[in-house]
Amino acid sequence: MGRNLSVTVLAALFLNPGAFGQANWPQFRGPKAGVVEDAVLPVTWSTTEHAAWVVDIPGRGWSSPIVWGNRVFVTTAVPEGETEAPKKGLYLGGERPTPSDKVHQWKVYCLDFESGKVLWEVVAHRGLSQYGLHLKNSHASETPVTDGERVYAYFGNVGLFCYDFDGRLVWSKKWGPFKTRSNWGTAASSALYKDRLYVVNDNDQQSFLVALDKTTGEEVWRVNRDEKSNWATPCIWANDQRTELVTSGTGKVRSYDLTGKPLWELAGTTTIAIPSPLAADGLLYVTGGFVADRTRPLYAIRPGATGDISLKEDQTSNDFIVWSRTKAGPYNPSPIVYQGYVYVLLDRGTLSCYEAKTGKEVYAGMRIAAGANAFTASPWANDGKLFCLSEDGDTFVIQAGPVGAPAGAKDLSPLHCNKLQEMCMATPAAMRGSLIIRTLSKLYCIR
Repeated sequence: MGRNLSVTVLAALFLNPGAFGQANWPQFRGPKAGVVEDAVLPVTWSTTEHAAWVVDIPGRGWSSPIVWGNRVFVTTAVPEGETEAPKKGLYLGGERPTPSDKVHQWKVYCLDFESGKVLWEVVAHRGLSQYGLHLKNSHASETPVTDGERVYAYFGNVGLFCYDFDGRLVWSKKWGPFKTRSNWGTAASSALYKDRLYVVNDNDQQSFLVALDKTTGEEVWRVNRDEKSNWATPCIWANDQRTELVTSGTGKVRSYDLTGKPLWELAGTTTIAIPSPLAADGLLYVTGGFVADRTRPLYAIRPGATGDISLKEDQTSNDFIVWSRTKAGPYNPSPIVYQGYVYVLLDRGTLSCYEAKTGKEVYAGMRIAAGANAFTASPWANDGKLFCLSEDGDTFVIQAGPVGAPAGAKDLSPLHCNKLQEMCMATPAAMRGSLIIRTLSKLYCIR
């Protein structure tokens, strides 16, 4: 009877992907900022174990895969010739200010969810890059989004391209290119809400936030931003009072209404903004933690804020900031809120846990495992467990909650370590008991 029920549920998911809240994974980190509740995910895998299919993806791209129904979408940039390989670990010395002399093809792939078969591929743009790029970045680091009818592929300084589910170009939009800090390149993904697509382009020349009509690509509104280069994907926060568009920045965290009107702002962030804001259980969490900064804050914010809500020097909370911690923020991975706790994964391989409602420390700076000291992908959570994917391609499965860090221990003692034996920086897609994991050269379906 149990097996028949499982078959019935899976059939319902494929016939009507919207029937369950997380049947699809339409954006960076999915619909619930990394929390997966629609089915139980695998906890052990390898390049062969539980690998339903493996597909080679040419070129280089650190965008995350997304899924809708029976379709998996992923973007990449394919050089016509050899390019320098990325290096794992610290980012020092990776600047490449001179644009590549190799012609690239910026591409979108659509694969069958069940088999991994490539259904179609399109070249969105072909040409020379017009800007330098950090060795660890890629020309396709922005994650596409989909509404179930179209897929919107954003390639930072190249442009935004809308395709239908058969791979036909519906419209395209181009800006720039704009110079980024130290020629590191771009990475912030777009956000989709109802009939609008929102793009934050923070650069060193003229930063802006723009709203586009998703069906035509026409610009609905645009606001200039007093910011320099940032890499944080914006967050749509639909709270019990209103829907807000929240952006992290080097200067300030800012919230806008859906017409582009500023609602509130928060100073005292970090000098490089990468983690995306996220909402959970009625609160908004914003953070950033460039490794060289003395202040690496994490804030929990309640709805309804207006104006400047920045903390004074002696404050850790105010009318709208529920709690804050000055040295808790991560550099690259976005935090996750799961079962009443907020978890912060640091690039160098430590994990911290705080009570989500109060900010009370449960544990901090716990080493995930010896030798695991490079993390860029954001963690995800399912069935009482956290999953942390390292740049080495190792996913550490950790018991969620206080029990995951035994008293007096310095390490977390993961339940499992699953190895894919290739560099990973993209955050996986996770739904229907499956993981779609991107490595440097491949796409895995773990099921």
